[in-house]
Amino acid sequence: MPLKYFKPTSASRRFMSVSDFSEITRSESEKSLTVGLRKTGGRNRDGRVTAFHRGGGVKRRYRIIDWKRDKDNIPAKVQSIEYDPNRSANIALVCYADGEKRYIIAPLGIKVGDKILSGEKIDIKVGNCMPLRDIPLGTLVHNVELRAGTGAQLIRSAGAAAQLLAKEGNYARLRLPSSEVRLIHIACRATIGQVGNLEHENISVGKAGRSRWLGIRPHVRGLATNPCDHPHGGGEARSTPGRPSCTPWGKPAYGHKTRKSKSWDWMIVNRRNRK
Repeated sequence: MPLKYFKPTSASRRFMSVSDFSEITRSESEKSLTVGLRKTGGRNRDGRVTAFHRGGGVKRRYRIIDWKRDKDNIPAKVQSIEYDPNRSANIALVCYADGEKRYIIAPLGIKVGDKILSGEKIDIKVGNCMPLRDIPLGTLVHNVELRAGTGAQLIRSAGAAAQLLAKEGNYARLRLPSSEVRLIHIACRATIGQVGNLEHENISVGKAGRSRWLGIRPHVRGLATNPCDHPHGGGEARSTPGRPSCTPWGKPAYGHKTRKSKSWDWMIVNRRNRK
C-alpha cells in the first residue's frame, strides 16, 4: 500500500507518514474469529519484566490466523482484506466452499474474489499452500513450517519472502529474508508468493505519542542514567562510557552470541551476516 504524507503543520507532522489503507476493503473484523487480548506490560507469569519498555497502548482484539492451512482440496474465496493491529502484514478473510471462514496472511497481489486452495499437487498460484516437495525451484514462498503439521512459523511479516533454492533428498534448501540458508523438510508446507503490505518498513512514526499508542514506552539511554542504574551512567556532563556498549547488567550489547549449540545446527547451511 502507498504511504500518506502530511504537510509540516507541526513538528510531529513534519516527518510523519501512515499507510493509506487503499487495499483494505473492510473496517470491522469477523467477530467469530477474534478473541480478547490481555496486556502483559512486558511481564511473564511471575510478574517480572522480561520485555522492557512495554505498556499501555490502544485496546485491541486478537485475530485467529489459520497457520496450518489444513483444509485440503476445498476451494476458498477471498471475501475481504483487513487491517490487523497485531502484526505488520494485512490479513485476508476467506470463505471455504463448505461455509467455514478463516483468516490468512494476505499475500502480495491477492484481491477480493480470488480463489485459493491448499493440498498436494495443486496449481502454483499466489495464495495456494502446499508441501515444499511440490513447489518448483526458484519460487518465492512465505508462511513456512519448521516441522510438518505444526503450522507456519517462518516468513510471516510484511514484505517477507523466502526463495526455494534446491531439494536434496528429504530436505529443501531455502534462502530466508535474513540471507540465512536453511534446510527444511520437504513435507513442511509453505504458501506461494510474498507477504503483502511492502511499504510498512518505510512508515515513519513521527512523534512519541504514536509509539505510546502502539504500547511502546520510552527508552532511556544508558549514558543518561545514574551509575547505579547502568554501566554507562554517571560522570560530569557528557562523557564517553569508557567501555564497549553493554546492557544494564554489563553483558555485551552488540555481536555477543547467546545462542547455545542445538541438535539442529546442522540444518543451517549459511548463517546470516556471515563475514
